[in-house]
Amino acid sequence: MTVNSTALDKLPVDLEVQKLPRHVAVIMDGNGRWAQQQGLPRFIGHRRGVDALKALLRCCKDWGIGALTAYAFSTENWRRPMPEVEFLMTLFERVLRRELQEMVEEGVQIRFVGDLQALPDTLQREINRAMEATQMNRDIQFVVATNYGGRTEIVQACRAIAQAVKAGRLAAEEIDESIFEQYLYTAGIGDPDLLIRTSGEMRVSNFLLWQMAYAELYVTNTLWPDFNRQEFHRALVSYQQRQRRFGKL
Repeated sequence: MTVNSTALDKLPVDLEVQKLPRHVAVIMDGNGRWAQQQGLPRFIGHRRGVDALKALLRCCKDWGIGALTAYAFSTENWRRPMPEVEFLMTLFERVLRRELQEMVEEGVQIRFVGDLQALPDTLQREINRAMEATQMNRDIQFVVATNYGGRTEIVQACRAIAQAVKAGRLAAEEIDESIFEQYLYTAGIGDPDLLIRTSGEMRVSNFLLWQMAYAELYVTNTLWPDFNRQEFHRALVSYQQRQRRFGKL
């Protein structure tokens, strides 16, 4: 989590602690485009994207935001060229090995959500090791959506509920929103208050479809590797100007 941050180390004075989002989710879009604009290979953009994510995690911890969820790899990303997919899988492993001890020391609880069984065995081992090593940490929750798809998550929850009803462990009339949420990948994780998407794309891309029912959306044209504390500050200022009524007047 070590980052070079010389500005905005403390919560900016124009942000109110009571109005900060408790949980921020990010769609980290634009790594490849950033690299292409610099005349660099796409994999350099992914590496720089990891640095931006580390910096945001540090910022959330410094500013008192309790949870950060990052869309690291979607179920649709398998359609990318195989060399890029293989690079990303290897990058995930290396980052976990390199950063785990510091995350333990910094009080970060890391959790991975998605269809993890489809990932390479070596990556699954690193994921399990990281989650086990940090499970007692409470300073900030860091959720990494990997091989994640919102529709797949909802379908698998429906299947699991149907199996529970068939086995007699659950009655159909007992099923409500709170029961349904227990069968999602994100069970036990609070819904995001703010969703940030970089690169200017105006869509949610199959991310947290159930959980984002009342999340505030913030889209910036900034490409993910350039998303820094100043950009995050702008997103939070926008968030604090919203009126969150949840259907009320």
